[in-house]
Amino acid sequence: MQKAGATREILVLYYSHHGSVRELARHIARGIEQTPGVVARLRTVPKVSAVCEATEAAIPDEGAPYVEARDLEECIGLALGSPTRFGNMAAPLKYFLDSTSGLWLKGALAGKPAVVFTSTTTMHGGQESTLLSMMLPLLHHGMMILGIPYTEAALSETREGGTPYGASHVSGSGGNTAASQHEKLLAVALGRRLAETAIKLAQ
Repeated sequence: MQKAGATREILVLYYSHHGSVRELARHIARGIEQTPGVVARLRTVPKVSAVCEATEAAIPDEGAPYVEARDLEECIGLALGSPTRFGNMAAPLKYFLDSTSGLWLKGALAGKPAVVFTSTTTMHGGQESTLLSMMLPLLHHGMMILGIPYTEAALSETREGGTPYGASHVSGSGGNTAASQHEKLLAVALGRRLAETAIKLAQ
């Protein structure tokens, strides 16, 4: 049990192939850390190979460390991010989530708030279906899903990414288009909403 006034953490877990989802994760982390008493814990997942003998190094060459089950247990909320793969979350993130049945059996995530975020190459590249696909395992874990309300002005003004289901980004064909101002604002707002809700629920 954490002492009153202790700093609490929210897990920002993502898979990023070209860096667009990683960028969104950083903006969400900024929003989380705008809430007093909360910090973001950034984690990623290794790639999945079709070659059985292929392995990843225990520690990534760059970016966030790899996630462990205890990261999910210790944090008071979760932001989950993935690029879209034919309208679905990427295999590495799905592979990790499929390994969390032990947490499900314990009800370790039940009652914790969660948000989702994604990046696609094109405007109509499956952002909303990808976000919905990430919500499904979280609902099975008993998590409370938060979206972005239309009280966020950028949600009505954006001409790029940004949905009521979660933060999103249109990365372009090369995967190197920087997030727009609206996309950044919505990612920060989502992180802040997650942190504010998590603090209330953890009291």
